Amino acid sequence: MSTLSDRALLERLVAFDSTSRNSNRPIAEFVCDYLDGPNIDIALHESEDGEKVNVVVGTRDRNATDRSGDDIPGLVLSGHLDVVPADEPGWKSDPFHLTERDGDLYGRGACDMKGFVALAMNAFRRVAKQSRDAPLMLLFTRDEEVGTIGAQHWAQTWTGAPLPTDVVVGEPTALQVVTMHKGFLQLRLDFSGVSAHSGYPHLGKSAIEPAAAAVTGLTTLRKALDAERPPYSEHFPDVPFAALNTGRISGGGAINIVPDRCSIEVGIRMLPTMSAAIMVERVRAAVTTAVGDTPFALEVLSDSPPMWLDAPSGVAQDLLSAVSQETPATVSYATDAGWFQTLGHRCVIFGPGSIEVAHKPNEHLPIGQFEQARSILDTLIEHRVLTTSTTDHPR
Repeated sequence: MSTLSDRALLERLVAFDSTSRNSNRPIAEFVCDYLDGPNIDIALHESEDGEKVNVVVGTRDRNATDRSGDDIPGLVLSGHLDVVPADEPGWKSDPFHLTERDGDLYGRGACDMKGFVALAMNAFRRVAKQSRDAPLMLLFTRDEEVGTIGAQHWAQTWTGAPLPTDVVVGEPTALQVVTMHKGFLQLRLDFSGVSAHSGYPHLGKSAIEPAAAAVTGLTTLRKALDAERPPYSEHFPDVPFAALNTGRISGGGAINIVPDRCSIEVGIRMLPTMSAAIMVERVRAAVTTAVGDTPFALEVLSDSPPMWLDAPSGVAQDLLSAVSQETPATVSYATDAGWFQTLGHRCVIFGPGSIEVAHKPNEHLPIGQFEQARSILDTLIEHRVLTTSTTDHPR
């Protein structure tokens, strides 16, 4: 397949309705076809049902310098291929057709994060034709938007060769360098009752009433978390605690029926080093205290770990210098980087576009940032892949 311009490639990517509810195989197959060539290795890491895939692409670097030790030289560029739904009524143009207006490119995923994916794909094609001292690899994941599920599956089941230690995850940061973010733990509590005609309530048992008590227990836990200052809280001055949100309650079938079911969904934004397992037990204890001996089920819907670098890595320093940023930034949303870090990767979040327009109607990507990001990535790749030295990889 002939090389497309960055913008034309982005247009092709946006045209795929890769909403998380759909299979991502069509867009993944396009990515593979576009990147395939001599001395290129492509691996499809399938979901359990085979409907979706993570895509891992690398160059065969037979002449690359062999280095041993904990650090694997080279660079990984990572992004997710799925997008959130575009069902909102406020769109002024077809969300799956890239449209330019007033210096911005509009389309679902243009910002989050197909713009970066397009840049990474074209950068890979350019590098594949050059002599390299270290590998450049791409890792494109599935189901990031529904809880970093693809990254979790990859981190826990990948059996291929280890990837380079340094990873740039191209979430939209408006070209700010981010080296720390919160995690996101999503839980569901289920209560069961016995349905009956509401005129004869003694024949049934409400599931909503103990669930209401559980919400009170969750509120008590939320207030306790609000008052705590765990490690790294100073890096999140706006919300320096683990933020618990009781986000959704559903139950019952009709007003004249005693409800036989009720579920509560909870999200918790945890700080670096906080344990999901410990937080689950804190939720369980708070709810048990509130509902007494009423049984309930507690399920982890998704777990997106926090990510942090105690000190900027070489890649982070390169990017900080490129954008004249003095210190790394932090964000309160989660990314695939949390799972990558569990395998020892040093991750930096960096990409064009603003998170403030992601997940909204008329999502857009500033053309100027898109072009600037290409230049910055080219320089980073030149340093880390084409002219890497052993001193560039601090342990």
